[in-house]
Amino acid sequence: MSSLNHVVLIGRLARDPELRQTPSGTAVANFTIAVDRRPNPDGVKQADFIRIAAWGKQGEACSSYLAKGSNVAVEGRLQVHRYQNQDGQNRTATEVVAEHVQFLAAKVRADMVSNGSASLSPEVDLPEEADWQEDPSIPDAGEGIGSAG
Repeated sequence: MSSLNHVVLIGRLARDPELRQTPSGTAVANFTIAVDRRPNPDGVKQADFIRIAAWGKQGEACSSYLAKGSNVAVEGRLQVHRYQNQDGQNRTATEVVAEHVQFLAAKVRADMVSNGSASLSPEVDLPEEADWQEDPSIPDAGEGIGSAG
């Protein structure tokens, strides 16, 4: 029987990413995103807070360019960790291991403003244009979706 473990989420960072290195030197950024649920019947808004782990260069980029409140799309797989806490009780932790993180809206980090590497204007310093990849599935401005030719 086949199986599938694929998660796609859009949300806002609940706090700044935390970047650390494994003993072998691999970077990993951990952060939590708040994903809105539909309001309940009484109209009360709710959100789920989901832990994300982004590894390697992607984790470094997340740490450098994301901040609390940043809007992101995360695509990855669900991973469950089982462990015992200090009291010997069995615990379970679930996180999404990010395969792709897309920055949906720029959010200036406070330390970038204080050291002058970003401005408070809508134009925020982002990675060099050479680091961006075009999505061939998005039509150019002159092309309409479903247009012939």
